[in-house]
Amino acid sequence: MKADPSAQRRLLDVQTADSALDRLAARRRNLPELAQIETLTGKLGEVDDEFVRVSTEVRDLGRAQSKLEGEIELVRSRATRDRTRLDSGQVANAREVENLSAEITSLARRQSTLEDEQLEIMEQVERLEADTARLEGERSRLRGELDGLTRQRDAALAEIDAEAAGLRETRSALVPEVPADLFTLYEKLRASNGGVGAARLVRRRCEGCHLELSGGDLREVAAAPADEVVRCEECRRILVRTAESGL
Repeated sequence: MKADPSAQRRLLDVQTADSALDRLAARRRNLPELAQIETLTGKLGEVDDEFVRVSTEVRDLGRAQSKLEGEIELVRSRATRDRTRLDSGQVANAREVENLSAEITSLARRQSTLEDEQLEIMEQVERLEADTARLEGERSRLRGELDGLTRQRDAALAEIDAEAAGLRETRSALVPEVPADLFTLYEKLRASNGGVGAARLVRRRCEGCHLELSGGDLREVAAAPADEVVRCEECRRILVRTAESGL
């Protein structure tokens, strides 16, 4: 394959732009904010789940407390009614008086039991409400950190995208100066060689694979016409000769 030496050097400029674009793409994928956002999002999800669990438990206890309050009120009402009957003197039958007294005693025990349960629930609710307040504070803190990291990520991405847009514009201006067959070969090699399809020959060393050419290979490259497109024998990349090649 033949190509004017200036076109081969222009291919190196295309490679420089492509390598810079590849670095920007890697930087974009590996922004530290991305991993931090993922970690914080996971933590926030865990806190949200815990908040929902605690809030649900508080609501369940609230319903249980309301039910107990209703039962206590019924017991109180019944005990008040029995005492009123007993204290009114309207009950003359000794057996009935004994039964009323026994029921009042039983209702008092029942009321005491219910009130103990109510107190226990109130203590649980108090603890859970403290947990709810703590979790709400944690949610607010994590959301604030997440918002800050999101702004940092967006600013970094905008900077990268602006730089990449400039590089793509530069590349687009360079590509027409490279012969189509040479550019096609370059793209094929770049795809199979980690993004590098063309490399300088600098002081007898290929900058693509960083290996020094053997004496025989170096003599062949030196003897090749200036417009001959030569390839590195080790990595098979397009090898571009420059004033620094040491030939």
